Amino acid sequence: MKKTHIAAIVIIAIAIGAIISTIQDSSTYASFAQAMENPSTEFHVIGELNKEKGMDYNPEINPNVFSFYAFDKDGDEHKVVFNGTKPQDFERSEQLVMLGTMQEEVFICSKILMKCPSKYNDGQEEVIITASTPEANS
Repeated sequence: MKKTHIAAIVIIAIAIGAIISTIQDSSTYASFAQAMENPSTEFHVIGELNKEKGMDYNPEINPNVFSFYAFDKDGDEHKVVFNGTKPQDFERSEQLVMLGTMQEEVFICSKILMKCPSKYNDGQEEVIITASTPEANS
């Protein structure tokens, strides 16, 4: 075989590997009910903060636990526990995209995407908040 053929085969193999790894890492948009049916699968849940129920965040006790109640797009309400600090201006968010898994009746969230009103971006500003890893807190 020529060296160009070998190089082409290697490049194709790398491309196939990259495509397969992105497909395995992708998650789907779902409701709390769908997340409850598949507790081992990570989902993106689109919802909004229930401002009538309180948020629980006490940085003196544990700065990496923030919990709140949210409605999904179907109107179901569940408690959400975010393993990170409370995002700035969280109360002002119009919409939340929460990445995580459902454990019993609680949605354990590892990342939050907030859509907040903004006077500069036609009312939409995206802020991504990622939970800290346990290794970083040790």
